[in-house]
Amino acid sequence: MNILIAEPLAAAGIELFQSQPGWNVIVSSPKEYAQHLATADALLVRSVVQVNQSVLEKGPKLRVIGRAGVGVDNVDLEAATAAGVLVMNTPGGNAISVAEHTLALMLAMARHIPQATASTCGGKWEKKKFMGNELRGKTLGVVGLGSIGREVVKRARAFEMRIVAHDPYVTSAIAHDLGVELVDLAQLFRQSDYLTLHVAATPETQGMLSREAFAQMKDGVRIVNCARGELVDEAALAEALASGKVADASLDVFSVEPPPAGFPLFALNGVLATPHIGGSTEEAQEIVGVRIAEQVVEYLTHGMATNAVNMPPMSPEQFKALSPYATLADRLGNFAAHMATGHPHTVRLHYFGKIADNATSLLRNAGLAGVLSRSTSRKANLINALQIAEQRGWDVVERHDKRSVHTDSIRIDVETDLGVTTVEGAVVLDKPRLLQVDGIYCEAALCGFLIVMKNQDVPGVIGHVGTVLGKNCINIANFSLGRREGTPEAVALVSTDGLVPESVLLQLKEHAAVKFARSVEFHGC
Repeated sequence: MNILIAEPLAAAGIELFQSQPGWNVIVSSPKEYAQHLATADALLVRSVVQVNQSVLEKGPKLRVIGRAGVGVDNVDLEAATAAGVLVMNTPGGNAISVAEHTLALMLAMARHIPQATASTCGGKWEKKKFMGNELRGKTLGVVGLGSIGREVVKRARAFEMRIVAHDPYVTSAIAHDLGVELVDLAQLFRQSDYLTLHVAATPETQGMLSREAFAQMKDGVRIVNCARGELVDEAALAEALASGKVADASLDVFSVEPPPAGFPLFALNGVLATPHIGGSTEEAQEIVGVRIAEQVVEYLTHGMATNAVNMPPMSPEQFKALSPYATLADRLGNFAAHMATGHPHTVRLHYFGKIADNATSLLRNAGLAGVLSRSTSRKANLINALQIAEQRGWDVVERHDKRSVHTDSIRIDVETDLGVTTVEGAVVLDKPRLLQVDGIYCEAALCGFLIVMKNQDVPGVIGHVGTVLGKNCINIANFSLGRREGTPEAVALVSTDGLVPESVLLQLKEHAAVKFARSVEFHGC
């Protein structure tokens, strides 16, 4: 087994590879590693080496690429997948470092440490000016209970803080074990003395700290962002700081990095800034180096893929047969996640027809990845979806039904604390298509942009939808309506040429017969 290390790696990680019987470990550099690719079974990189199609072609024996770090922007995942090469990274390896940085920033704000340092070093002795506050007894609002959010919770509890959290994909049982109270965002905004963000940047989380959000917060709230700069509307934050709504804000990340000259927030009192160093510690770098070595060894010796970021290796024939159904399962799960309300705790996948004869782990993971696509935590995919679901305390159930009178189809149930959402679909002309929503037959392509509505089937609803969308210059590409037999309960699916904003959905719901309206976007069509 030939292990090619193309960039600096922790010594303990290199030693782990060298301790494997019969393994040949080549420690190279970004400039020289390419000459060793022809015989390499594994390639270890950090962020300098760009693993593209050309690199993969030079490494015909490659089985796995290990990235010692979180992001995989330097790896062409599509090319790696096509070549049957597993790609894995080390998410959470810097969780403790980021959590400690978060608490350090909170303490710095509470005790005015940067200002007091500047004053004292400037020859002043202003004890009364820098009267601070204890963290003890204050309420900390944590948005996102992934690996970093959980580490923040552990440390905040040591300071005797009361902790409320928002994460729609974490069960109440896990929250109870962590010692936090799960609340909705509005409640978290109202209750928090300190508010810290630990979620991924998604269309739903972008700008989540907006003018409207700040308006709901306590006067004098303190903000920490060590996650992603896109989560905060920086102009709105500047206004909140100037007005005193926000007392202090500590930022390790920014929408543009580095921030441009004359960045407005830097001119304001109460802003504490660091240059995206939350995860930059010697210990974190040691952890990711050892962890990626452990993962690669486990995969090459036992076939266990941990923290993989692309789909599992399979034969071209297997992939060709199951790929359309994996896409179907993913989009059904995504659709169900948009339909469901409440905190999920169970996902059931039911396979009908010939596909039930196959090993369905790929379909299961695709469906789970779709359900998790609205998560505020880390990105789910075909490899890690089951792992993430289990971490969130979900029950995952599969059932196979080899019926022959209908076309092959997949049904997904998402059960939350508020009810069950059921969707079913099939592959029609190699394209994923929705067939049923909560037992109501209603057919639509799972592609592009959809509005899904639950309504009473009464005169005027279709006209209302057309009027509202027309008034907002939104073109209707297709319209499908289904009704539960013997009742006025109906589901409407409206395909549009663009994503319909929340403001338009609110207009649709102004009609008394429209009980529910959400917008869904499917990528990769």
